[in-house]
Amino acid sequence: MDAILRHPTQAVRIDDVIIGGGAPVVVQSMTNTDTADIGLSVIQVAELARAGSELVRLTVNNDEAAKAIPHIRERLEAQGVFVPLVGDFHYNGHQLLTKHPACAEALAKLRINPGNVGFGRSKDDKFATMIEVAAQYGKAVRIGVNWGSLDQALASKMMDDNGKRPNPKPAEEVTQDALVESAVSSALRAEELGLGRDRIVLSCKVSEVQSLIAVYRKLAKRGDWALHLGLTEAGMGSKGIVASTAAMAVLLQEGIGDTIRVSLTPEPGGARTGEVEVAQQMLQTMGLRAFSPMVTACPGCGRTTSTLFQELAAEIQDYIRQSMPSWRETYTGIETFTLAVMGCVVNGPGESKNANLGISLPGTGEEPSAPVYADGEKLTVLKGGDLGGQFKKLLDDYIESHYQRKN
Repeated sequence: MDAILRHPTQAVRIDDVIIGGGAPVVVQSMTNTDTADIGLSVIQVAELARAGSELVRLTVNNDEAAKAIPHIRERLEAQGVFVPLVGDFHYNGHQLLTKHPACAEALAKLRINPGNVGFGRSKDDKFATMIEVAAQYGKAVRIGVNWGSLDQALASKMMDDNGKRPNPKPAEEVTQDALVESAVSSALRAEELGLGRDRIVLSCKVSEVQSLIAVYRKLAKRGDWALHLGLTEAGMGSKGIVASTAAMAVLLQEGIGDTIRVSLTPEPGGARTGEVEVAQQMLQTMGLRAFSPMVTACPGCGRTTSTLFQELAAEIQDYIRQSMPSWRETYTGIETFTLAVMGCVVNGPGESKNANLGISLPGTGEEPSAPVYADGEKLTVLKGGDLGGQFKKLLDDYIESHYQRKN
């Protein structure tokens, strides 16, 4: 596959993470705990980080949350979790950052929404205060514009100006332009206040796929700021996954986007880490990053009336997920490993040969044996019971013999 030509952007360093400047696209996520609950917040941040989130954002909405941030950072580091923390500020960020300098110091990045900082001169002063705090402590800032909280004064002015044009644009396009203008003008103001472009990330989030694509195409043309992608509310389950992938995959394929978040609504009581897994799978299936061995499995048809290949595919997928933390620490390059679990003779051998390690299970009426291929060559034929156990043994042996151990 041809490499995707990335839109040139300024690199932004956030602790040990680099966003933009041609660096790999960064995966981030956000907690949904009460930040003031230090114990629960630490647990969730650690879960997200261990799932692969390279930045984790927390709500900082009151004094208790601001006071908790340094303690959350301290407890995480005591557990060996050094993921950069991002503070999400709305309405009162100027007060919290000046009142609680330890919070500002413990955070790696601030998220500011120019649409709800304030109005008129008050807005200018509050925005300036937060930018000056960021510059004082050497923190990066994401200037994040949302269409649900767009600067209404700016939007109204642009709508009025549009109405005076001989050929007015559709209202939706004017809203898109207002989102971009809010982000760009705020970034330029931040630079005037002393925050370098190498400390600024921009986002313009909406909830509709086509609008998101249109907005980011416009934004990418306005400058070389690093860009954060994501639908502001993707939704639940398959709808949220499909919407996020449909929007971001188009932009990423065009080289637009330096960091992403998949804003999924979790099932009640469900794990927050699902959004990290979807983001990783999106990037990996596009060939932009490698996070974990990928399993190719057929969907099944009338030739595969047995559930054997489905059960084996699920068993192998679970085995990889459980083993990956240890493999990642032990072996170099294990993330690029590919497997195939196929259900019949039609595509089974071919797909198995294309993987590093693949198995072609017998379909309905086929001989009860399962050839296994390693890097295109037949390795062995499995028969009898416990195919899963036999295949996992071959999997372990392949990894041990083909991947270099880390020192």
